Amino acid sequence: MKIALIQMKVGMDKEKNLQKARQLVLHAGKEGARIAVLPEMFCCPYANEYFPQFAEPVGGHIFTELSNMAKDANVTLVGGSFPLEEDGKLYNASFVFSRDGQLRASHRKAHLFDINVEGGQKFCESEVFTPGEQITVFHTAGHTFGLAVCFDIRFPEMFRCMALRGAEAVFVPAAFNMTTGPMHWELTFRMRAVDNQFFMIGAAPAQDKYHVYHSYAHSMICDPWGKVLADAGENEGVIVVDIDLSENERARAQLPILSARKPHLYGMKE
Repeated sequence: MKIALIQMKVGMDKEKNLQKARQLVLHAGKEGARIAVLPEMFCCPYANEYFPQFAEPVGGHIFTELSNMAKDANVTLVGGSFPLEEDGKLYNASFVFSRDGQLRASHRKAHLFDINVEGGQKFCESEVFTPGEQITVFHTAGHTFGLAVCFDIRFPEMFRCMALRGAEAVFVPAAFNMTTGPMHWELTFRMRAVDNQFFMIGAAPAQDKYHVYHSYAHSMICDPWGKVLADAGENEGVIVVDIDLSENERARAQLPILSARKPHLYGMKE
């Protein structure tokens, strides 16, 4: 199954961001991708002051454009994330659209990015966003996938739940910063892949030192052994990787992590 990582710079103009995303998604489709993944906040500056300005409801312009991109490119599209306005609240939300443009899944970021690193990054998404309350697993192309957004990846319980619910790979639109990115981006993706013996797929904005938020970039795919199959580096572009989802079962047969679990020791039911 060919997966396209879309790494793009994000500007201040929503419509230009959408047009750029469309061009890159169409390119991914022409390269034979079955699934394409956009970054977190692919059409909005990553800053609290802009989230309310760029927010839209389900069925709004961003939502419709993502649906059209999927259909026109003939790909299943993991539509990064954008500020979702719903019931008087804002969410950092991701939507998945099937190849015919139909909504396949949605996820509202459950773990908000509230950090204060001494000498580094300080940011509190909770000043604007409401956290989601779901673990998201969906089915497409005869396979089962998980969906999370950025800071969600820090919480291994969420990804173990996805594995136990049959996820063969998890898509993570994300935007690690230049403080935590060099230390934890690759490490965290590889950890979740090895812990659960499935593929981890992350798409981030390209680096742009002139932008209000400095993304670490390095969109990535890791296999169930924790091997990095693709790293997009710092710049804009589309990387298409052909992954073999049957590798999960081979890894699990050779290294019985999931089957050797003892949930009763951990105070868990499963």
